[in-house]
Amino acid sequence: MTEENAARPRLSRRRRENKPAGTKKRRDVWVTVEEEAALVARAEREKVTVPNLLISSALSEHSESPTERRAIAAELMSLHNLLARSSSNINQLARQANATSEFPVEAREALKHIRTVAMRIDDAIDGLM
Repeated sequence: MTEENAARPRLSRRRRENKPAGTKKRRDVWVTVEEEAALVARAEREKVTVPNLLISSALSEHSESPTERRAIAAELMSLHNLLARSSSNINQLARQANATSEFPVEAREALKHIRTVAMRIDDAIDGLM
């Protein structure tokens, strides 16, 4: 290498890594041994990682945990399936009533059941509020 080449800064031909628009930041949190044990135990109960638990807890506008959110989602799916099955039964009763021009006796019980499902949905929505 000549002195002229040594004086110039070397230009790298490697491309820099493309960074996403929102770069990530690292935050370190110091906890005691007891706090760490409590965090690990709760994260295991919630079936999430400790960082995920900390972030979801800190950014959650409500005090619900990931496990509670999963339970709410499961209840809503259960209600959805129940409503779908009930609607099918109501449609069958309506077809029978239209074909025979008579109101089926089972329809009263089916309508009571639909009202019960609607109340469960209202209760689930109230639980979310």
